[in-house]
Amino acid sequence: MALKHDDLKSELCFLFYVASKEVIKKYATHLKSYDLTYTSYITLKSIQPNEIVNIKTLGNRIYLNSGTLTPLIKKLDQKGLVQKVRNEDDERNLNISLTDKGAEVQEYLYKVTDEVYKELKFEGDDMEQLVSILDRFIKNNFE
Repeated sequence: MALKHDDLKSELCFLFYVASKEVIKKYATHLKSYDLTYTSYITLKSIQPNEIVNIKTLGNRIYLNSGTLTPLIKKLDQKGLVQKVRNEDDERNLNISLTDKGAEVQEYLYKVTDEVYKELKFEGDDMEQLVSILDRFIKNNFE
C-alpha cells in the first residue's frame, strides 16, 4: 500500500502525536483522583511488588532519562509511594521499591487502564492487535 504524503492524516508522526496526546489526556483525567501524573503512573506500574530496581534499569524500562526520572522519584518518595535505597557497595547507585502504600495504589491503577480502554471504544481483537503492533514497533526501533 502506497501512502500519500500530501495529507497530514497519512503522516505517521502526526498520527502518533494525536493518538498519544489524546490517550494520555484520558489517563490524566482518571489519575487526578490519585494525585498522579501520567509519568508517575507509568513509573508506579513498572515496578513489581517486592521488587528493588535500580533507577537506571527503571529509566530504561519506561524510556525516561535520569533528568526526568530523578525529580519524579523524589515526588513519589515524598508521597510515600516509593522508597529510595542507596546501594551499600556504591552510594551513587540508587535503587527504588514500592512502599506498602505504593503497592496499594498500584492495585487501583489497573482500574484506570480498564476505564481508559472502555472510553477509547476500541476493544477486543482490535485493541490486542494495536498493542501488539505498537509493542513490535518499539522493540524494532528503540531497543
